[in-house]
Amino acid sequence: MTEVKNIADPLLQILVDEGGLDKTQVDEILEEQKRTGNTIRKIVKDIDLFKEDDLLMILATHMGTTVIPLPEMEISEDVFSCIPASVARMYSVVPIEATQESVTLAASNIVGPELIDELRFVLTKDVSVVLAREQDVREFISQFYGEDSASVSDLLSSLEAEITQSQTMDVGDENLDEGTLQQLTEQANSTPVIRFVNLVLYHAVQDGASDIHFEPFESEFKIRYRLDGALIELPPPPKNLALPVISRIKVMSNLNIAERRLPQDGRLQMRLSSRSIDFRVSTLPTQFGESVVLRVLDKDTVSLDLDNIGLPQDVYDGLYVDIHKPNGIIIVTGPTGSGKTTTLYSCLRVVNEIGSKLLTVEDPVEYDIEGIMQVQANEAIGVTFERVLRAFLRQDPDIIMVGEIRDIETARIAIQASLTGHLVLSTLHTNDASGAVTRLIDMEVEPFLISSTVECVLAQRLVRKICEQCKVAYEPSDDILDRLGLDRHTLAGKSFYRGDGCKECRDKGYKGRKGIFEFLRVTDPIRSLINDRRPTLMIRDKAVEQGMRTIREDGLRNILDGYTTVEEVLRYT
Repeated sequence: MTEVKNIADPLLQILVDEGGLDKTQVDEILEEQKRTGNTIRKIVKDIDLFKEDDLLMILATHMGTTVIPLPEMEISEDVFSCIPASVARMYSVVPIEATQESVTLAASNIVGPELIDELRFVLTKDVSVVLAREQDVREFISQFYGEDSASVSDLLSSLEAEITQSQTMDVGDENLDEGTLQQLTEQANSTPVIRFVNLVLYHAVQDGASDIHFEPFESEFKIRYRLDGALIELPPPPKNLALPVISRIKVMSNLNIAERRLPQDGRLQMRLSSRSIDFRVSTLPTQFGESVVLRVLDKDTVSLDLDNIGLPQDVYDGLYVDIHKPNGIIIVTGPTGSGKTTTLYSCLRVVNEIGSKLLTVEDPVEYDIEGIMQVQANEAIGVTFERVLRAFLRQDPDIIMVGEIRDIETARIAIQASLTGHLVLSTLHTNDASGAVTRLIDMEVEPFLISSTVECVLAQRLVRKICEQCKVAYEPSDDILDRLGLDRHTLAGKSFYRGDGCKECRDKGYKGRKGIFEFLRVTDPIRSLINDRRPTLMIRDKAVEQGMRTIREDGLRNILDGYTTVEEVLRYT
């Protein structure tokens, strides 16, 4: 029998691995699903491949649990009250046993580690799962919770409703007496607030958000996620949730809950399945209360492998050579949020060998990398980039990463490190690769020091990728072609693509992001231009003459390859 692997549907893969389905049966099931749109579970029962009891036994074996006869169970009404109705409907689960710390749920579908983690966060209890017939689970939910439909919004609403009006406080009140502070702390640690915050954080991570914004306004409290570079607004919760929710985040981040007049920075961590998710937390006092932004730092969703960050082959080859040089400076440029740190981390992982010592100074340290000594800069207590860099030179390093060259002193020490036999990697905020040179000159770094130490500059942007589920070809207008510097006759029938919008991409037409790049090698002709203080344009033109592809040209390559749209490239280049 031909082995069947890498099936997208988890239930179907289980039935192959543990139920003995062969390739012919799998093809039949997938064809039927394509024709009818029914679930795999319904199809395998309809075409009589498995009886429901047999199906449940296979799933129970896979999950390491048991199958129970739900109608024969005697369940106290107190047990049903341990989870909100919307949780039961949304996840199709029935509580059968509950204590203060744990709950056992009956389900009819696969419940993997991720879903158990989500339920644990929502219910704030340890969760174990047994299996029961699908019809029995539905009937119990209808009997004990009533008929209704559920969504994430319903779940949020039910949790919000648990927070009573007695908990309402003025989000703009900056002066908290001892009694009020005690009340606020109790609210932040109350079960409904914990559930609400955990659920928001969990779904942000599951959706792939890079940032979560909690924003109090005069008459509303907004929660927004940043997905693929764009902000998406959630259904707004009641305004009286603002202070308890923001206080809860501050408690989780070990911030001062009483200090509401000054910005604060912190970190918090949550566990999902076998992995840990870090959040960088920033608070900002505003007219109507504290605004809080959480940066999601999830190593599982960020590739720190140089092979997988999307570099064109010629750029990869050039960068790979330069990061293996014994000394010099490598600079990555781009705006905030363009993936510069990810690129630097990917480079460090390539050169992180047992025979080398690597040191980094960052603000903040975003990801922990095994085998590398990482230092968190903190200007408030005098731990500046400059001071840490000076200390690095006495630590016998081989490779140094500086989170950002911000001033002349940091630049001078980075150059000194390079001239004394160290490889230095860092970032600058410039629009293109050649702009990094003039930026250093503007900092009053001598041109001959730049030309003798900088090996290469990589400029990058992140553009949104077209959603593969709703991707369609179209004919661009002449105006668009003019803006790209193209002529219709030279395109030789090449297609342009965009996303029409679908459920998969939330009707945005985009899903995911990828990098576009510009790689400048500092060759002898370019060194001469730097020494002569030539303008950015001349340096760029010489680099193009020597084969550099500009970031706009790399964006065009991605347009014609069907990865992104004209609008995205024009927006970022």
